[in-house]
Order: sequence, then C-alpha cells, then structure tokens
Amino acid sequence: MVQSGANWCKIRSMAERLKKTVRRSISLAFDTDKKVKKLAQRQRQSTSRILEELVEAGLAAKEAEKRYFFALAERLQNSQDPGEIEQIKDELARMTFGS
Repeated sequence: MVQSGANWCKIRSMAERLKKTVRRSISLAFDTDKKVKKLAQRQRQSTSRILEELVEAGLAAKEAEKRYFFALAERLQNSQDPGEIEQIKDELARMTFGS
C-alpha cells in the first residue's frame, strides 16, 4: 500500500523533535510574580510561557556576557597600548568582581 499526499505524514523540525518539556517548581518574590502575571496578561500568554521566555533570554544574555569576557581577554592578550591594556583590565575586573 502506497500513501500519497501529506495527510498521513506530519513533518516536524529538528528543534520540535528535540524539545521536551520538564516540570519545575520555583518560588518567586511577590513583586516578581506580579510583574510576570502582568506581562502574561499584556502579551496574552500563559505565565509559564512568559517564564520560559525570560529564562531563555537570561541564558542568552549570560552566554553573550561570556563571549564578551573572552573577547576582552583576547584583546588584552594582543594589545600593545598601555592605556588600552589598563582600560581592558579595569573592565575585566568589573565583570569579575562587580563595581
């Protein structure tokens, strides 16, 4: 028996096939919870979806910060200018130890 047409076949992207959900229980500060609920209402999405988007954005920001740190470290290694070296060292110290 040969099937024709797309009625019998559901094509999913690789990301859809690999994406599995995991249930997590978290505690939020009252003010944070209010902000999440308000954002969910404004965007007409569930609070779970908003939390997922916020976590994904936070992870992406952390990854970008890490790439920036290593780019600065490479610039420091390759720099010959004493002024630039001092400036890069200050920036790396701020990133590592805070302001």
